[in-house]
Amino acid sequence: MSITQANTPTQTAPNVAYLVNQYPKVSHSFIRREITALEAQGLAIARFSIRSCADELVDPDDIQELEKTQIVLDRPRSELLLTIARVVLQRPMAFVAALGLAFQCGLKDESGPLYHLAYLAEACVLLAWFKAANIDHVHAHFGTNSTTVAMLCHALGGPPYSFTVHGPEEFDKVRAISLAEKIRRAAFVVAISSFGKSQLYRWTALADWPKIHVVHCGLDQNFLARTFTPIPEQRHLVCVGRLSGQKGHLLLLEAVKQLVDAGYRFTVTLVGDGEMRSQVEALIASYSLQDCVSITGWASSQVVKDQLLKAQAMVLPSFAEGLPVVIMEALALGRPVITTAIAGIPELVETGVNGWLVVPGSVESLVEAMRAALDTPSAELEAMGKAGMTKVAQQHNIELEAAHLAQLFVEKAQR
Repeated sequence: MSITQANTPTQTAPNVAYLVNQYPKVSHSFIRREITALEAQGLAIARFSIRSCADELVDPDDIQELEKTQIVLDRPRSELLLTIARVVLQRPMAFVAALGLAFQCGLKDESGPLYHLAYLAEACVLLAWFKAANIDHVHAHFGTNSTTVAMLCHALGGPPYSFTVHGPEEFDKVRAISLAEKIRRAAFVVAISSFGKSQLYRWTALADWPKIHVVHCGLDQNFLARTFTPIPEQRHLVCVGRLSGQKGHLLLLEAVKQLVDAGYRFTVTLVGDGEMRSQVEALIASYSLQDCVSITGWASSQVVKDQLLKAQAMVLPSFAEGLPVVIMEALALGRPVITTAIAGIPELVETGVNGWLVVPGSVESLVEAMRAALDTPSAELEAMGKAGMTKVAQQHNIELEAAHLAQLFVEKAQR
């Protein structure tokens, strides 16, 4: 039943704008799935992005989503300046208040007030776009720049807003991004895990705690309705994630070297790309691991699925996370996961049940877990994989999570 069918006569489904700093993006398939599920609930969702990353897109679904998205900084500068001038003339008092808020937030942030003036300009543009689209409520993903713009737009007289906090970036610079102020002004706030909710509680006044809700990122039936694919006999692990400092690739290569030196013969595929690729490639060469470690580069969602299904297990030794969607995807495909016991991950991965949790930053712990995975018979790995499938279906079904989020939009949006 859709949200509109379930509503009382006084609760009509609002028109919701989704606002993301860059959308669609290679790593944001979970946002696309959320939007699709909300539309299935009966909500009208308009997509807005501050800037484009069209050159990075490889997934056909992302390319199609780009056509539905309005991008602020793709418009001619003259049009942007004219829109800002109209806001100043038509809403001078609101503009002054929003300007003060922009300076207040900018003085705390390392980027400084000038960047926040740019966010205010973007908010002016979106104010006009939201009015033209009859938007009732704005929802931003990530509590950083996009939520700043949503907050400033609201201060200008725009729609109420909410936002989803993923971590770890928001928790690394709570004061710099004025997170408490954003929560105070928001209609509601979403955390993607209980851990995330606890971190928001740390920085939020008790009076604002009822605003904070857990809505998990979810998977659709393309993952949840799949029949189990047997785990291959070949010793092969896969790591899916951006080649960046927080994902732990350099530690993973150290663990691979130790296992190879100990006589283990296996292969590892790194699925992804990023700013550390040259450093990763250099370390592979330094450790003489070219025969057992390969890098795919950016990959579509289908390639990620294929790579996971070729593996006995996925390994992701991250140093900082929220709750990675790729862990959900691996478990949904019946593959155990080796990953670090940080943030929201232990809410999904259990050692000996559907994977192995390792001590963050400990190569010894990672080596031990990888050895255990490589030594575990396929039948036991399959039992762990099936346990993972069950847990993901229980906790990360996008249809159920979207229903919860849709109800929040209906209750909180001010028509």
